Amino acid sequence: MRVSCIQEHLAKGLSIVSRAVSTRSTMPVLGNILLEAKDNQLRLAATNREIGINCWIAARVEDEGAITVPARLLSEFVNSLPPERIDMELSVRTQTLHLTCARYNANMKGIDAFDFPLIPTAGNGEDHTGDGVAVIDGMRLELEVSGLRKMIDQVIFAASSDESRPTLTGVEVKFQADRLIMAATDGYRLSIRSTQISQGLAEEALTVIVPAKSLGELARISADADESRPVQVIVTQARNQILFQLWGKGEEGRGAFQRVELVSELIDAKFPDYQGIIPKSFTTRTVVDTAALLKAVRVAFLFARDNANIVRVNVLPGAAGNNGQIRLSATSSEIGDNANEIDAMVEGDELDIAFDARFLIDVLSQIDQPQVVLETTQPTRPGAIRPVGMGADEFLHVVMPMHPPR
Repeated sequence: MRVSCIQEHLAKGLSIVSRAVSTRSTMPVLGNILLEAKDNQLRLAATNREIGINCWIAARVEDEGAITVPARLLSEFVNSLPPERIDMELSVRTQTLHLTCARYNANMKGIDAFDFPLIPTAGNGEDHTGDGVAVIDGMRLELEVSGLRKMIDQVIFAASSDESRPTLTGVEVKFQADRLIMAATDGYRLSIRSTQISQGLAEEALTVIVPAKSLGELARISADADESRPVQVIVTQARNQILFQLWGKGEEGRGAFQRVELVSELIDAKFPDYQGIIPKSFTTRTVVDTAALLKAVRVAFLFARDNANIVRVNVLPGAAGNNGQIRLSATSSEIGDNANEIDAMVEGDELDIAFDARFLIDVLSQIDQPQVVLETTQPTRPGAIRPVGMGADEFLHVVMPMHPPR
């Protein structure tokens, strides 16, 4: 193998695939990144058996070949190089990769690419037999890049990080005839985001559970993708996998890649029926400036974090047609207390309810609309948060209250 590429492109490609490198596997090859030179492209690949990432970058290939090298060493070395051309040459006999960039040289001991697991790909109409990839087949549809990224951001924070409850570490994704719906919950909060899609399913609806970590990686990668080209999604229930294909912004883009494919295992379980916890009515409806509320909650959190993150929310209707107020307070027996007031449009009854400040910060940070509405009933019942200006069925966040204020 003899191949050359630009340092910035290689560094970007390594940053994309490195997140899929296994850190605790008993198989040494899973701690490596695959480098495969072919057709004037350099394919970088990594997998931890749960998620796999293929990334293709532009390269000049003189001799085709493949090798796997330690991920951490390669990434740190490439990131330390000047922004110039990197030449790589493989010694097949010793499985050693020689790298040259400007006046820097290195030799890295690798593991034969034959030992690297096959990572599924969407394919490009060519025969991939023996290429170290397996073409995946299944239900296909296309989604708009920026809209998908925003949907992911607005739900994954509500997924659980507790591995003892694997179902809740995933996001329920429903593909319907004309809508895409995502939902995530950790048992204390629920985030639901839905959007209309132009290319839906001809057959009946399909529901899968995708690990939140996988969707988080997809959102991170999509920030550098070409938003004029859709994300191709392939779901194969037979292999219990989902694949996302994104295209780069072109060779002129900073740190550009040509295309990336992320394939993830699906969670084989039944997602909780969350419809029963969604409030069907309210007794108090509060419309408030999103940025002002977020700032007030962040200030209250400085005191709440020493008291189980509890922030008390006192909703006060206005008198004689005047606007009402929201009063946020937090108390810590160790460091003191805090109270903040912001104007709001309040309809209904006065209410005193307590929430986890972190939960409020998480959801408010993901709302772009200038105003948000909080719908509540009782101090012991969940509250519903919706952005003002979005459809009633587009975004909903339900948050459970803390213990009733004393």
